[in-house]
Amino acid sequence: MWAEDIDEITVEYEEDGVQVVKQEAKEIIARGTWPVLAFRYREWDKAAEVYGPVKFTLRKFRKQNGTYRMESKLNIGNPVQALAISDVLRRWIDEIGGVEVVEESKGSSPRKKKV
Repeated sequence: MWAEDIDEITVEYEEDGVQVVKQEAKEIIARGTWPVLAFRYREWDKAAEVYGPVKFTLRKFRKQNGTYRMESKLNIGNPVQALAISDVLRRWIDEIGGVEVVEESKGSSPRKKKV
C-alpha cells in the first residue's frame, strides 16, 4: 500500500470481506525520507475463526514522489522473540556506553542527552 501521509500507513489487510490482518498498535520510530514504523497485529485464523496470537513487524519506508512505499520489513512472530531482540539491543547499547539522543523542542535549540 502506498500512502501520502505517514499517519495513513497501516498493516491492516482485508480479503473477501474478512479482515485478515488486524492492527492493534502503531509507533513511528523514525520520520523523514526513510521512516521506520513498528506495528503490533494479529492474523485471522480461518479454521478457528478467531484472531491468532500477537505478532510484531518493523517496516522501513521510502518517501518518493510524495508517497511512502515499503522498502523492507522484519516480522517478529511472538512476544518471546520481541523480548530477545530487545534484550540484545539493550545489551549492545550498554556495551558501547549508551547513546546520545538529540531532543528537539519547538522554539529552542536541540538538546543532547545520554541514555
